[in-house]
Amino acid sequence: MRISLCNEVVAALPFAGQARLAAALGYDGLEVAPFTLDAEAPHLLPASRRAELRRIAEAEGAPVTSLHWLLVAPAGLSVTTADPAIRARTLDVMQRLVGLAADLGAGLLVHGSPKQRHVAAEGDAARAEEAMAMAGAWAAEHGLTYCLEPLDAGQTNWARTVAEAVEIVRRVASPGLRTMLDVSAAGNGEAEPAAALLRRFVPTGLIAHVHLNDRNRRGPGQGGDRFAPVLVALRETGYGGFCAVEPFDYHPDGATSAARAIGYLRGILEA
Repeated sequence: MRISLCNEVVAALPFAGQARLAAALGYDGLEVAPFTLDAEAPHLLPASRRAELRRIAEAEGAPVTSLHWLLVAPAGLSVTTADPAIRARTLDVMQRLVGLAADLGAGLLVHGSPKQRHVAAEGDAARAEEAMAMAGAWAAEHGLTYCLEPLDAGQTNWARTVAEAVEIVRRVASPGLRTMLDVSAAGNGEAEPAAALLRRFVPTGLIAHVHLNDRNRRGPGQGGDRFAPVLVALRETGYGGFCAVEPFDYHPDGATSAARAIGYLRGILEA
C-alpha cells in the first residue's frame, strides 16, 4: 500500500525538510498543495524551480505523487462562474497546474477546491462539467489522471457523493478524468461506510485516489473512524493507486500528526 503525505501538514518546514520528514516517517511520497510552493501564482513557477523541487523530493526519498487544493491560489477562481474573464483565468490556471504536476513528476491531480465550484445559478453545473472535461483531456495529454473529489454537503453543493462524481465522470467521458474517495467527506456525507463504497466503486476503475482522514478532520487513528476496513477493502478490490494522509486539524502539531497517522496505518497493514 503506497501512502503519501499531504505537504501542507508540515508546511512550516522548507520543502526539503517536508520531503525528508515524510520519508523518515515511512511515507512513500508527497501530495503537494500548489499554494505551499507559491502563495500567489504557483501555476507560473519557472521551469528551473519545478526541476529543482522535483530533484529535492526525489533525493530526499519522498517524490511528488500528486497535487491537490488546486484552486486556492491565485484568488478568485471558479469552475462554475458565468463571468467569461474569471472562467478563462480559471481554465488557464487548471491547464498550467496539469503541466506543473507533470514537471514535478506527479501522476495525479485532485480537484477538491469546494469554494471554487459552488453552484448558484442555472448553467453553473454544466460549466463545471465542461471544466472537468477539459482538465481530463489536458491530463491525458501528459499521461496523468485528473480526479474530481466528492466532498460532503457541508463543503460544497456540487459532486457531493462518490455516486454523483461517478455519474459526472461517466457523462463527461474525458480520457484522463476519474474520481476518488475522501474518507472524512464520506463519513460526513455518505449513507454507506467508506469501505462499502470502495468495494462498490473500485472495481469500476473510476476510483483513482483515496484520502485518509477521520471525519473529525484529524489524521487516521485520531478519531472514531476505523481504518482497518478501508485498507482491507482496498487490498481485496485490487486498488493500485496511492492513498494520501490529509488531516485538516493537526493535533498536537503537523509533524506529530503525520507521524501518528503513518504509524497507525502501517500497524494495520503489517498486522
